[in-house]
Amino acid sequence: MTVLERPDGAQPEPIETDVVIIGAGPCGLFAVFELGLLDLKCHVVDILGKPGGQCSELYPEKPIYDVPALPIVTGQELTDRLLEQIKPFNPVFHFGERIDGLARQTDGRFLLTTDGGQQFLANVVVIAAGGGSFTPKRPPLQGIEAFEGTSVFYSVRRMDDFRGKDVLIVGGGDSALDWTLNLQPVVKSLTLLHRRDEFRGAPHSVNEMRRLVEEGRVRLMIGQVTALHGEGSKLAAATVKTAIGQETIGVETMLPFFGLTMKLGPVADWGLNLNENLIPVDTEKFETSEKGIFAIGDINTYPGKLKLILSGFHEAALMAQAAQKIVYPDKKVVFQYTTSSSSLQKKLGVK
Repeated sequence: MTVLERPDGAQPEPIETDVVIIGAGPCGLFAVFELGLLDLKCHVVDILGKPGGQCSELYPEKPIYDVPALPIVTGQELTDRLLEQIKPFNPVFHFGERIDGLARQTDGRFLLTTDGGQQFLANVVVIAAGGGSFTPKRPPLQGIEAFEGTSVFYSVRRMDDFRGKDVLIVGGGDSALDWTLNLQPVVKSLTLLHRRDEFRGAPHSVNEMRRLVEEGRVRLMIGQVTALHGEGSKLAAATVKTAIGQETIGVETMLPFFGLTMKLGPVADWGLNLNENLIPVDTEKFETSEKGIFAIGDINTYPGKLKLILSGFHEAALMAQAAQKIVYPDKKVVFQYTTSSSSLQKKLGVK
């Protein structure tokens, strides 16, 4: 798996690729596999900071019972297995980015632009965004908008951006704990704030965090942020209300992890036919009303649709066959089975 980071201040050239997949959940990951078997190269864009979509973000330890051949599998384990499966195709991932713009070009390809300014030129677009894009929940703090993007962040794109800074992490789930552990070695100081002294994260992460607190390397506060202070977009301090009163602490950067909400997002502005915030598709190719744009998984709708992961896998397989005809219109499509095709087995590294 390749994760691409963009140099600060650089205006990148558009990345040219066969397919851009929007969404790195199970359906998006399996689409990489199906497309890879047909020699189609993929870049995958996801607003979250890691692959897995809902499975890894909302229920990483929740058991799933209806994935074929796996009587029981957790959301995180399923994600890990899918990542292992697509390794031979070396997809490039762009995490912490949202596709904001999509426009067809005169040569028939699509120009996609992320909220971070990265652009892609692709023959095919696959929307695998689940119920829509994940939007971080904003803390109810007056004036927080002024600090967003410069001092307040809802995800970590580059750990080095926080090096040598006084950081406040707010939350009690896996994201808050994981970034507490990962950022602590590079920041100047780190304070973890949660409204109660109980955490929803993995027990190992909780234990490791408490060890750092005992060693004096992390400050743990029980309470809530009530105000932010600073000039312009530069954060300088935060007021925290605890059981014994209010305290103002020096803070250069705040990372609030208050969970996520799902919204259709910019997809609604791409000129696709929509039905109650879902994208209608045909059941032959799972193509949308716009040729070359496909939708698979929970974000699409058609007669008889079942919102199951296994349904999304089936949709990805048929989508890939249609995508190959767009990328290679003159190439004869020969359907092959991985169990008997030596060429497919060679691509997978098993022959």
